[in-house]
Amino acid sequence: MRVALVSAVALGTVITGLGSASAQPGTTSAARPAAWGPCAADVLAEIPAAERTKVSCAVQEVPVDHSRPRGDSTGIVMMKRPAGDPAKKIGSLFINPGGPGGAGLIYSAYGGSFFTPEVLEKFDLIGFDPRGVGRSAPLRCFRTQEEADAVNVGWYALPTTSEEIASSIRQSKAYTDYCKINAGPLLDHMSTEAVARDLDIMRESVGDGQLTYVGFSYGTLLGATYANIFPQRSRALVLDGNVDPQLRLTNGAQYDRERARGFEIALDAMLKRCDSVGVERCAFAGDARKKFDAIRESLRKGPTTLPNGTQVTLTDVVGRTASNLYSPTTFKALTAWLQSIHVAQNPSAAALGVQSVVDVPLLHNLGGKADVRALPDTPYTSDDSYYAVNCIDKPFSRSNRNWASTAAKWEEESPTFGRYQAASDLLTCPTWPARHPDRWIGPWNRHTKNPIVVVGNYYDPATQHLFAQRMAKQLGNARLISVDAFGHCILGDSAGADAAVTRYLVDLTAPVDGTIFQPNAQPF
Repeated sequence: MRVALVSAVALGTVITGLGSASAQPGTTSAARPAAWGPCAADVLAEIPAAERTKVSCAVQEVPVDHSRPRGDSTGIVMMKRPAGDPAKKIGSLFINPGGPGGAGLIYSAYGGSFFTPEVLEKFDLIGFDPRGVGRSAPLRCFRTQEEADAVNVGWYALPTTSEEIASSIRQSKAYTDYCKINAGPLLDHMSTEAVARDLDIMRESVGDGQLTYVGFSYGTLLGATYANIFPQRSRALVLDGNVDPQLRLTNGAQYDRERARGFEIALDAMLKRCDSVGVERCAFAGDARKKFDAIRESLRKGPTTLPNGTQVTLTDVVGRTASNLYSPTTFKALTAWLQSIHVAQNPSAAALGVQSVVDVPLLHNLGGKADVRALPDTPYTSDDSYYAVNCIDKPFSRSNRNWASTAAKWEEESPTFGRYQAASDLLTCPTWPARHPDRWIGPWNRHTKNPIVVVGNYYDPATQHLFAQRMAKQLGNARLISVDAFGHCILGDSAGADAAVTRYLVDLTAPVDGTIFQPNAQPF
């Protein structure tokens, strides 16, 4: 039976009638101990060779609906990288990389990218694909890639004309219709609350009395939700790149509107930094703000052709800029590309010289909607967990009739990213087919014995620093540390913040509230 269960859930199957131990409605079911074994070959192929002999995998059975623990079950795929020194082991450290929709299974094998050697020595690192994501019964709205391609045609990332807007509204509705038909029993049970309850079962299954956890981006909402459902079971929680939980769960439109402002803040700071370092280090220097705005306004009228024949559109510039703001290491290439567009639009500027333009790396984060790479798309092996989670968690109007006027208003406030942000959840969630989902909307101020550590970058585009301040204020017991840095999330890239987090995870010594750290490297 266990072999059949593991095989079924690993292939994305919801199991009927294999209920868990009894639990009262709204509580978490008792967990069977995790049965660790070899990871699948395709999973091992995605991690460094040196890690392949260390890791093991398991599938944890959880209820589809936690209020019906004897009903249908689904499986959560986990990977464990064992503590380097078993004699000094403190417990397990669970990791969530964000999204929502971030497949976190292999993140345990990449712990050295985020954590100090002391953390790797004293904790089993556990990555997992949350329900409906990656290899954990992926929620899929399409049966074939051809279906997905047909829906994507005419669905614009940045709809501006009345025809593009009407087409995008039609195609987003077609998408949610496909989800209603194909998504299956997880459709009403993809909330962050459901994942938090899954996480508590996983915690118990590895034998930990309390949870130690690090969440990035959307993973901060998962950590905050866990802390407020299970405050007594929370040992040490680190939240890096924070959402505003109260706003996100009560007003999806306003949350996304403020999210667009965060991208604008980060862009403006990057352009100012470009000017401050000069043209030798940033090709776009020299009134960079004015040049960027001119590029954007010119592209509203039509595309620009570069000397190599490539046509650049407004969607290209907005999308690439949003993507690259996640990673400061791409700023130099991004600004060189922007300078080439400026020169193409203003031939006289060529006399001022331009650095050679390399291809600007476009971070594979689903256009800024997720924080990790997606799985392959052909045949249709993606999952549709991003909207499944957000359209359950974030309340929106049930109608798109005012989308155009709302997008225009957001664009006035956030000229580069307002409409781009509006073309995501605000466009799609009104027709999402889940009508009575389970979701946690608070309270957010339940007291945990140990302070929760909230980490925020000053110029984080996706989760602006104001959100980190709000997260720390809303939680019942929290310490905020900030990093004077660009980019989305920071652990692994700031020695000071990493040392503070290490002491907290290992010794439960929380950093001083309000401490400010520097990143290891600055852009340009």
